[in-house]
Amino acid sequence: MSEPTKKPDQLTDDAPALDGRPDQKDDVIAGEEPVIQEGMNWFVLRVASNKESYVRATLLRKIQIENMEHLVGRILVPTEKTKTMKGGRQRITETKLYPGYVFVEMRLEDDGRIPQDVFFLIKETTGVGDFVGTAGRPVPMAKHEIEKMLLDSRKPEELPQVRIEFSKGDHIKINEGPFESYEGTVDELMPEKGLVRVLVTIFGRQAPIELEYWQIGKIDE
Repeated sequence: MSEPTKKPDQLTDDAPALDGRPDQKDDVIAGEEPVIQEGMNWFVLRVASNKESYVRATLLRKIQIENMEHLVGRILVPTEKTKTMKGGRQRITETKLYPGYVFVEMRLEDDGRIPQDVFFLIKETTGVGDFVGTAGRPVPMAKHEIEKMLLDSRKPEELPQVRIEFSKGDHIKINEGPFESYEGTVDELMPEKGLVRVLVTIFGRQAPIELEYWQIGKIDE
């Protein structure tokens, strides 16, 4: 297994697209932490599906046991929490922003390579596939990619609101409730309540109806 050299400054095309949103996260960093700690670089690991948190916890434990904290810094699995509401009940769900990937900060050797002990400790961890890179060589993340990933790993003070995938003016159809099968237009979004106000024509007159967001669906124009 080849080890990396410190040359490329961007991820390959199959790396995770860093386009997540900075909503509430479990893997959190302090707002004042540096983008890159001196002497270290960030790398991306491909891992088995749904093994991201397991890999992170296992690596943290192994690094502590092997006294490698000076060689491996932060390990992150950015997640997003979304609030959903149905029947007046609230539920918080958590999803990984970059499924199949774990971000690891490591100190390199003077020649730009990952220390051999660290390299194999990571590679031999259950669930780990390979480093993102080219021609079998791990590639350090570019600074703008790191900044985006760290922003996604920060935890704001506010709780997440309901994510409503509608916009004012959308043509919709009511799928459930007493007005099922009626069509209408979105007039107002109320994410704090999980509601959408819809204008529906009833008996020849337009009337506003408040519905839970899951009761309606968009109609393709």
